[in-house]
Amino acid sequence: MQALFIGQTYIDVVFITDHMPTGDEKHVATDYAVSFGGNAVTAAFCCAKLGIVPDLIATAANDWLGRMFMDMCAKYGISLHGRKVNQSSLSFIMPKDGKRAIVRCRDDDHIHPFPMLNLGGCRVLHVDGHQPDAALHYAKVCREAGILTSLDGGGLRTNTHELLEYIDVAIVAERLCEQMDLTPEKMLDYLKGRGCKIGGVTMGEKGLLWYDEAGAVEIMPAMPIPRERVIDTNGAGDVFHGAYVYSYLAHPGKSWREHFDFARAASTFKIQRLGNEAGLPTLVDIAKVRHEFEVRV
Repeated sequence: MQALFIGQTYIDVVFITDHMPTGDEKHVATDYAVSFGGNAVTAAFCCAKLGIVPDLIATAANDWLGRMFMDMCAKYGISLHGRKVNQSSLSFIMPKDGKRAIVRCRDDDHIHPFPMLNLGGCRVLHVDGHQPDAALHYAKVCREAGILTSLDGGGLRTNTHELLEYIDVAIVAERLCEQMDLTPEKMLDYLKGRGCKIGGVTMGEKGLLWYDEAGAVEIMPAMPIPRERVIDTNGAGDVFHGAYVYSYLAHPGKSWREHFDFARAASTFKIQRLGNEAGLPTLVDIAKVRHEFEVRV
């Protein structure tokens, strides 16, 4: 095990349409994709696609969607440590004009306790706040063992405040800022106050506002991709997290600015593809994105 990811499993159904029917209406979408979903789950698949296959603690149900997800994990070589639930979770996602509307059906009523794993050799833990008991347990264990801990703060969870005490790298979404009634700048102050060595707020087309180990704040602008090439922004943040975890594992001597620059290119690749699986980049894909925008960034 080089890395451990912990999160909630979804099956994502993403579809492109210019109209949402109501009542007895019917409408035909122009395109669709079905893939794995969930913040830390998608990040784990991204890390695996780039070449370092992590272990994954995620919800698992004994239904046909659950078996589909297990097949997806097997395809990427991911060791799934399933935490049983009665029913698989689904997300229905409609991307449009750089945004996305989402309807979720979630079962996070865990039937069993989270699995206890041997962390020998593990160098990174990445959590998204789902499975709060497992996230907090492993964050504490990894902190004591000197293993880097990373958080995708996509939204406010029951134990976000407590969990952050054990997080080294906290990259959160603007949604968390809104939920906590904080500006992105104030959010950085909050993350510093919780002891996070690296902190940042992803702001979509406005880029990443973040601070380094010395506390210096800077903004990393988004790559200037033409709007007409943006197809599906869902999962872009998850790919960003998976890519910087991979970069840290593959190149531990590089700076966090370099890790985030690599991840920025990965998420730029993702938003040009429909669905999470199609949006997972290879190293060659990332190199092409960086080359295309090198002059203008």
